[in-house]
Amino acid sequence: MKHRKLHDGQEDGLIPLESLDLSETKGFAELLRAMAKTSFAGRQLGKSLDVFLEMARDPDCLVVMTLSGAMTVAKMGTVICEMIDRGLVDAIVSTGALIAHGLTESIGLSHYEYDPTKNDKTLFEQGYNRVYDTLEMEANLNDVERLVRMVLDESTPPDGGWCSSRICRELGRKLDEIGEGRGILRSAFQKNVPVFIPAFTDSEVGLDVSTWAMQKALAEQDSSKLSHEEAFQAVPPYNPFYDLQEYARLAGQSKRLGIFTIGGGVPRNWAQQVAPYIDITNERVGTSFPAPRFQYAIRICPEPVHWGGLSGCTYSEGVSWGKFIPPSEGGRYAEVHCDATAVWPLLMRAVFEELDKE
Repeated sequence: MKHRKLHDGQEDGLIPLESLDLSETKGFAELLRAMAKTSFAGRQLGKSLDVFLEMARDPDCLVVMTLSGAMTVAKMGTVICEMIDRGLVDAIVSTGALIAHGLTESIGLSHYEYDPTKNDKTLFEQGYNRVYDTLEMEANLNDVERLVRMVLDESTPPDGGWCSSRICRELGRKLDEIGEGRGILRSAFQKNVPVFIPAFTDSEVGLDVSTWAMQKALAEQDSSKLSHEEAFQAVPPYNPFYDLQEYARLAGQSKRLGIFTIGGGVPRNWAQQVAPYIDITNERVGTSFPAPRFQYAIRICPEPVHWGGLSGCTYSEGVSWGKFIPPSEGGRYAEVHCDATAVWPLLMRAVFEELDKE
């Protein structure tokens, strides 16, 4: 039997790990850099700091933030506002629900801790909508609807009609005018950051726009006597392809692209498909635009890769679709497999610390 030749990691150029000594860390940035020399999710989070900082310091990089999950119900809304206010985000792609629940904060309303002694039937009867351990009041959503209706009543639809980014811009303008508190759309309006909601009708805001159109169309009729066939005919002046084309122009005209993803789902896929969109446009239309592939990428999501869904898929898999620049050609990626509410605030506090030194 041939004996193995045992190697020395240092001689082979491997990176040695270090035990985490909290007494030697001063501040969040130092803590994350020390965690980068540990293992598992700690190392993933630590490495994400340098990737984010490189992306943020690149003046030619358009940074896209994609958001899914109940992050505003989970009280992460101000973290998003701070990232926008500091100029760390150039475009946002989000679920509609996340934006809708963020609007309740923007107009001075609250979410509440769930009391587990109450069952969900009781919650429904009392007008509480449960998101795991947190409650959104139905009355809050009614107030959001009044805000959406006010904006639509006061605004003239742009040429071609509304799209999600146009509606979000007008909502942000109204929130800035009202001035009741910080909010994602208010910050986005102030910093001229477009907010795209690809699955717009899968949200309270989408339903608000639809019922607004129905009220307009059926104003002269006795709604109590309408059939389903008659009631659900009205369609608002809305065209989602304005979102797609605006985002393609924005990404296509940027020298470099970076993406920061919370969760996954439709926002992540919609934002990442811009390079394949340009590729097939060149092939089918005859154009010759360079495909805007992402060079920097950070995602925080606990979804495992083995289910085969987009939320869990690796950036390496995305390279095969032409969405990302391979690491061998300069791509820099960090993937943190954790609940965002536990690690996102730590990462951003470390980022703010480092950038505040400059």
